[in-house]
Order: sequence, then C-alpha cells, then structure tokens
Amino acid sequence: MFDSVIFLEKIIIEPPAAKIYSRLGFKKKITSLSSFHRQETDHHIEEAASIIRLQGSFVRLPIRKNDGQDISLDEQTKFSSAKLSVFLGGCREAVLLGATAGHPIMEAIREKTNRGDLTAAVVYDATASEMADAALDWMMTYINRQLRREGRQLLSRRFSAGYADFALENQKIIHEKLQLAKINVSITPSFILLPEKSVTAISGIA
Repeated sequence: MFDSVIFLEKIIIEPPAAKIYSRLGFKKKITSLSSFHRQETDHHIEEAASIIRLQGSFVRLPIRKNDGQDISLDEQTKFSSAKLSVFLGGCREAVLLGATAGHPIMEAIREKTNRGDLTAAVVYDATASEMADAALDWMMTYINRQLRREGRQLLSRRFSAGYADFALENQKIIHEKLQLAKINVSITPSFILLPEKSVTAISGIA
C-alpha cells in the first residue's frame, strides 16, 4: 500500500513527437510539410522540452463505496459519477495522479506570443500539453512496476474530471488530495489548474 502522497520532483521523458505533430494538426501521409518547416518545428519542440519542468504526485486509496453512482475513497474523497462508477467497477482500490509542465513554459509561451512569434508559441503550447499527458503515462508505468510485485496492475486507461458526467468541480477534491500546491500547482474558483499545462486523473487497480 502507498501510505501517503508520493511526489515525483523531476520526471524525465522525451517529447512525444508524433502526438505533438498530431495536436498541431499534421496528419501522417496526408499533411505535406517542407523540410524547412519540419526542422523549424522540431527545433521549437526541443526548445520547449528544455524549458518544461515535469513534476507529479500520486496517492493510492481503497474504494470504500461504489454503488453505481457514488464513489467514496475516504472521508474527504467522494465523487458522484455513474460513468466513473462503471469505469472503476470491479476495482477495490484507485490511484489519483497529477502532473504539471511547470510555470516556466507558460511564461515562455506568453513571451513568444507577445513578441508575435506565434509559430513558436503554438508549438510550445502543444509540446507542453502532450508532455504533461505523457508524464501521467510515465507515472502509470512507474506505479505498475510497484503493483507487479503484488500481482496487480492499473487499468490501462484513466478518467479525468470534466469528462462525461464526472464534473470538473471534482478537480478541487483531487487537487487537495494530491497536495498539488506543494509542486506549485494552484486551482481557480472555476476549477482550472494553474499553470494551465497541469493534468489530473484517476485510475483503478485491477
């Protein structure tokens, strides 16, 4: 069992180029891209990756109640979502995860935008988004290595606040449970994480 929130202060991954290009609207074998523009894009991806500071946290919790609508993990962590209930069906434990690309990349995006370098700003933005998501993938792999000793594993997918009937307001509960403020991630009154390239999710242990 993970007794408390685990913090990952420095997550090192390669930028997922294929996903970044896809987010930028490039379709393999369909979109034509000149050598110059590919080199320019790759350069901006490398620049963005050098600025991004991936950090994360996760916590493993028992599922004390799942009645098809309401899910309780502990006294402070309760959700209401039929879709999440189905997603976690058959699981006796869940893991909450959060990751951020950090504040420096957001400052760099604003700087590029203010200077009128919109090409770089858009590539930086896509790179930060995909690397934050990739950090969650990395974390799930990390957790699975621990769970393998128990003959268990995470579900292959994850569920995020704001998806289907899992209201975005649940982001506040997840933010507090993961103690994301300790890695400089705050949350607005409208439940948006700051810096913006920050993500949270929940997965079940099968």
